[in-house]
Amino acid sequence: MAERSPARHSGPATPSLHTWWAAATIIVALAAIGLAADQVAKHFAIELLPEGKPVQILGDVLIFQLVYNPGAAFSLGSGATWVFTIALAVVAVAILVVAWRIRSRGWAITLGVLLAGVLGNLWDRLFREPGFPVGHVVDYIFTPWMLPAIYNIADMFIVCSMIVVAILVLRGYNLDGSRELSAAKRRAMESAEAEAAAGANAAHDDAAPDASPKAGR
Repeated sequence: MAERSPARHSGPATPSLHTWWAAATIIVALAAIGLAADQVAKHFAIELLPEGKPVQILGDVLIFQLVYNPGAAFSLGSGATWVFTIALAVVAVAILVVAWRIRSRGWAITLGVLLAGVLGNLWDRLFREPGFPVGHVVDYIFTPWMLPAIYNIADMFIVCSMIVVAILVLRGYNLDGSRELSAAKRRAMESAEAEAAAGANAAHDDAAPDASPKAGR
């Protein structure tokens, strides 16, 4: 008889959603709220901040500096803005495509926040100067103690959600809410369950009355 593969086994599920509509609703709602927050913040940055001039909010801890970024992080790829537009559009479509497979509330929230960040920067690529589809992304948050780059709320959504995605994947959480456990964790769980069962049986035997026949007088 072939031995079962010890590689990975299903474990306890995460908080789950009954239908893909529930997951899609969470994703779309968070994406819409996040997109609105990002665009409103960018509007006020454009209206209130002088372009290129640092404005200290909390000393060197938080600085606002309005810049228009044609490229990716650190202004890389400034001459190929359209490539980033396509990449953002592909990611947005991919999130919507996998939405029907999601039954995990954690995955739905994470992908909703990721979609918000992607759409926030994609909006800039499509509708800001110098025009469709090579618009420049509005960046205005500068924290030199943490990151030597100027970014925006959409970037924060993307980075934070990608960190959570990595954690979910490394911990074995699937899109449907189930969890894959490594062989070591599975053996540990089975060992703990066996010890608990043995302890329960021992306690039951100690509490049971002696049913053996009594010796004659």
